[in-house]
Amino acid sequence: MTSTSTSTSRTRLAVLLATAMLLVTEAATASARPAVSSAADQLRRDTEAIHALGVSGVQARAVAPDGRQSVATSGTADLRTGRPVSPDGYFRMASTAKTLVATVVLQLDAEGRLSLDDTVDHWLPGVVRDNGNDGSRITIRQLLQHTSGIRDDLPGYTTPKEYYQQRHDIYRPEQLVARAMAHAPDFPPGGGWAYSNTGYILLGMIIEKATGHPVHQEIEDRVLRPLGLDRTRWTGTSPTLPRPHATAYQLFGPGSLVDVTDQVAVDHETSFTTTTRDENRLFRALLAGRLLPPRQLAEMKRTVPVSEEVQQLWPGGRYGLGLVERPLTCGGTYWSHEGGDGGYVTLNGVTDDGRRSAVVSMSEARGDILEHILEQENVASALIDHALCAGGRGAS
Repeated sequence: MTSTSTSTSRTRLAVLLATAMLLVTEAATASARPAVSSAADQLRRDTEAIHALGVSGVQARAVAPDGRQSVATSGTADLRTGRPVSPDGYFRMASTAKTLVATVVLQLDAEGRLSLDDTVDHWLPGVVRDNGNDGSRITIRQLLQHTSGIRDDLPGYTTPKEYYQQRHDIYRPEQLVARAMAHAPDFPPGGGWAYSNTGYILLGMIIEKATGHPVHQEIEDRVLRPLGLDRTRWTGTSPTLPRPHATAYQLFGPGSLVDVTDQVAVDHETSFTTTTRDENRLFRALLAGRLLPPRQLAEMKRTVPVSEEVQQLWPGGRYGLGLVERPLTCGGTYWSHEGGDGGYVTLNGVTDDGRRSAVVSMSEARGDILEHILEQENVASALIDHALCAGGRGAS
């Protein structure tokens, strides 16, 4: 999740950057192969419900166990022109890329090239230190699960002026880690849970140390190419997205809605754009066991409770290794990892067997006040729940 402050957005805890209440129009539904009409109608209604909150553009895609797809869009991709939302539009993946990072780490664990019990100091000697931070006591597993205690201090913006001043700033991973080291940890390693983007920046550095390749290259070679995810692209330090894409908006306060599409991600090493098609394919393949051996997938799904603050966003949610487990209203649970970055907010979900999935991407974040954050989160979560429960109890 990155940004209102950029750290906010990424974490999606202060994740849901910002957006607004605006007037926009219509909704349309389409599907590559017609899905059960009731499921398609529900998806359309759910995208319209999100748009009714004031979110300018919404696109959603649900995939049934037999591969049939339902696609729905609502609102507009551009408030100035009224351009329609593309069902194949690109958006910033943001913190959903943490699932990609975790998958690569677990593949390396399966290959014996690193261990989840290795310490940070084993791979990055002296990088995590000072002010009570101690890399000799923090393990790779704790970085993956947000139980390291490392506090975030990522650069970010809270006003339109700060956005325009900082949107093209570029940081090296070492600079971002150094900012975190200026603060005492939130708790001793393993002594609590707190979302830490810095922990995943460290994981990217460890992947590079273990393989000799940048983390984005390992993600491309190990995940994207094998799955044919040709619409998931590393943008690096580019401030733009491939076309088509919706304009992304952020609300900084009443009457202060800003187009924030143009910006460089703070953690550009794992800055990817994607589509609802590719994100569905990713989660379905992961949970179906196509990316990890059984032991590593089981490790990924070993969860711990999240903090009380994050429970407001993910009621009943638990965190594994780069994967979130959330309850379904029809029984059972589903797996996901949402992301929010520079106006784009995306929720996703896949059933435990990988057979039913859904993704919804919004191009406005109502992040100005907590009430709006929770409102948007709840309505988008309902869309995922409805899509995954379309098959009845157990949502398989």
